[in-house]
Amino acid sequence: MWPQNHMLFFILAGMFSLKRIFSKKTPSLDMKKFLIVGLGNIGDQYQNTRHNIGFSILDHIASKNEGLWESKKLATRTVLKKKGRQFILIKPTTFMNRSGKAVRYWALKENIPLENILILTDEIHLPFGTLRIKAKGSPAGHNGLKDIESELNTPNYARLRFGIGHEPKPFDQVKFVLDPWNEAEEKVLTQRIEKCGEATLSFGLEGLATAMNRYNGK
Repeated sequence: MWPQNHMLFFILAGMFSLKRIFSKKTPSLDMKKFLIVGLGNIGDQYQNTRHNIGFSILDHIASKNEGLWESKKLATRTVLKKKGRQFILIKPTTFMNRSGKAVRYWALKENIPLENILILTDEIHLPFGTLRIKAKGSPAGHNGLKDIESELNTPNYARLRFGIGHEPKPFDQVKFVLDPWNEAEEKVLTQRIEKCGEATLSFGLEGLATAMNRYNGK
């Protein structure tokens, strides 16, 4: 049998070693996380349509930062790290009207607080290419935002609305949002998506208030 003092020594030594391991700072755990959600519909027939601008913005951000998309539960996902921040980008695979299910799942899985969630969506009531970031608000008839509000049980989440404009009334709103961009829009679309990508990263790097002041109406 081990002498009692020897046993005590090994117990204390083991406890000290564990304390050292768990007290070490792990960069990935210390890194502030943000969930960036682009809204859209899956399927080739929806690519490059007005309603899928959220997907297009995330594709642009991922491409500029060498992000690789992976198929995960309820979404395709990529993770970017910039200046001590971790941006978890997701494109829900639930279709637009059930986007909230993916938002709720990934927010809980990654332990991301409500104030660190940003939704990228189209806005028919804003002129084409206009950006508007808000800390909260109503869905304004947008079914994707309606479902997110229902799943999160609050309207108090940040959203970046990308103006897609609208045709003179009367017009078929459903057809309009599901149509591809017209020739005039295509000429400046890349530039506007670039600006939207900057605003998205500003939300995480500089904060909501700064992003709003710098990019709203631009």
